[in-house]
Amino acid sequence: MKPVTDFLESARKVFLDCSLQNGAIVAANSDNPLYPKDVQNYRYVWPRDASFVCVAASIIGIRSIQKPFFKWILERAEEFSESGLLYQNYYTNGPKRWLAFQPDQNGTLLWAVHDFFGDGLPKEFNELVAKAADGLCNVWQKTHFNILTQDLWEESYTFPDIETTHTYSLAACAHGLELASRMIPSIRWLSVAKEMRQKIASSFHGYFYRCDGKLHDKRVDASLLGLVWPFRIYAADNSRMKATVAQIEKKLLRPEGVYRYEMDSYGGYRRQGIDTYRGAGAWPVNSFWLSIYYSLAGKKSRARKLFGSMLAHDKYFPEQFFDNKVQVSVKPLAWSHAMFVLAARELGLL
Repeated sequence: MKPVTDFLESARKVFLDCSLQNGAIVAANSDNPLYPKDVQNYRYVWPRDASFVCVAASIIGIRSIQKPFFKWILERAEEFSESGLLYQNYYTNGPKRWLAFQPDQNGTLLWAVHDFFGDGLPKEFNELVAKAADGLCNVWQKTHFNILTQDLWEESYTFPDIETTHTYSLAACAHGLELASRMIPSIRWLSVAKEMRQKIASSFHGYFYRCDGKLHDKRVDASLLGLVWPFRIYAADNSRMKATVAQIEKKLLRPEGVYRYEMDSYGGYRRQGIDTYRGAGAWPVNSFWLSIYYSLAGKKSRARKLFGSMLAHDKYFPEQFFDNKVQVSVKPLAWSHAMFVLAARELGLL
């Protein structure tokens, strides 16, 4: 296993490389010579990825990229200033690239803003927080969103007429609204957060379903680790979370790491303009996520073992590790490096 310090320096370089002059933070800089040629281009802004980067960057002493990014959201992210909603991703100058509303991005942004400023929000960012929180509340209808939504993995949708919700998305939104109310007190935001928590609780059927409503998606999903961290819906020793993590371990944990969800086919491998969809790999993001959960659950040895297995690779983390030598992955991915930093902090390795 390479020294943690080597990976910390890599994370620093990746965060700064992905932070652009206008405040945008891209998921991966495809101009980087390390970036493979046979993969998707990720030089776009996913507010979720960028929010995780903002939190991780602060931990390692980078505090110059957060405010510019928050201003970029307010001033450039198309339609945010009108609706308060964050969509799938954006071109670096601001227009929407893909059009699906991903509610977890609102919640994750609010988490990142609170992480940076604490409860003492500067007045210049009041509008950002209010729009992100009100935007969620305006499209929430007691048990579900009243418009179509997409999950964080961008391969599952909810529809208002069948009252479906993504459990992870609700966790991000509920926690984000609670943090927003600490920065700008609001009974409305807390009320909606409470309804979202109630809906999350009803999404447990032996383990938490990734999507719940009149139609279920029962596939085991690693993102449900987010209910423990960072969104604090349940403690790590909660019996429901234990049951859910047991399913994640059974269905998604393999020698190369933790996969996203059952029957995932997206690999990011691209040849002759065609996305090959030859099968997904394990995501370092999820392996670091599970190591955080293990640490919070008091399973320190297991946490360090899983964390260390990720450090057996090159010091620049890709999006995915594959079980073959043909597929290649986006590399370096800023979100992977952010989760490395966050896991290293939790494991006391910084």
